[in-house]
Amino acid sequence: MQVVGYDSRPDEPALLIAAAGDVRREALAPGTEVAYTLGERHCAGTVDGETHIACGRERAPYCEFHTVPWAVANNRDSGEEHAIYLAAFAPRVFKVGVTRSARLDTRLREQGADRAAHVEVAPDGRSARKRETAIADDHDITERVRVPTKIRGLAGIVDAEAWSELLSAFEVRDEFAFEYGLGLAERPVAETLLTGTVRGVKGRLLVLDHAGTTYAVDLRDLVGHELAAGATDRKLQTSLTGFR
Repeated sequence: MQVVGYDSRPDEPALLIAAAGDVRREALAPGTEVAYTLGERHCAGTVDGETHIACGRERAPYCEFHTVPWAVANNRDSGEEHAIYLAAFAPRVFKVGVTRSARLDTRLREQGADRAAHVEVAPDGRSARKRETAIADDHDITERVRVPTKIRGLAGIVDAEAWSELLSAFEVRDEFAFEYGLGLAERPVAETLLTGTVRGVKGRLLVLDHAGTTYAVDLRDLVGHELAAGATDRKLQTSLTGFR
């Protein structure tokens, strides 16, 4: 078995697991028990519907032959209307981004945003990207938030005063506030594993409870790993509450 992809859509998050050329979905709904041991990692190959075409090259999660160019993946030249948005990640990390207008709510949830605002519309992807860069420069905010930064804010709340100050410079078309049902009292431990009870998925972060500790797992870091059935026995970092 091999993890060959993931689906971070908020209504049905799942891992894509391949075995003998067939692909199945491993649901990641809250309360789901998962028990796999991670093995060797290599290129995840390609998925065509429910069929997996394997690749043994060492580069992971995808080799140079199975990597989609960034501009293609982000639909840079799309002629569809695009939304330009601001997104907030607890406690005080703000970014500007663009997406096709029809995907705005979905895109914000896929990123795991805590709050967001739709601030402008562009006629196509190319002009949207230009405006995105201009806003980032003018307001000293980022166009990308790295996963470790998102993990650090998992148990926090957005600085409402700083967020309001940023929005005051824009004509806001719509605002969003998202809840992911994780119920975290403290920051989870960053780890790569697939054993435990699913608390939920926030963007591409899978949050698991295992042996008294809560872990945050980057779903992308699972892609390419071979899997063996059965809970991991690897020694893991634990939180202080794990010793109670």
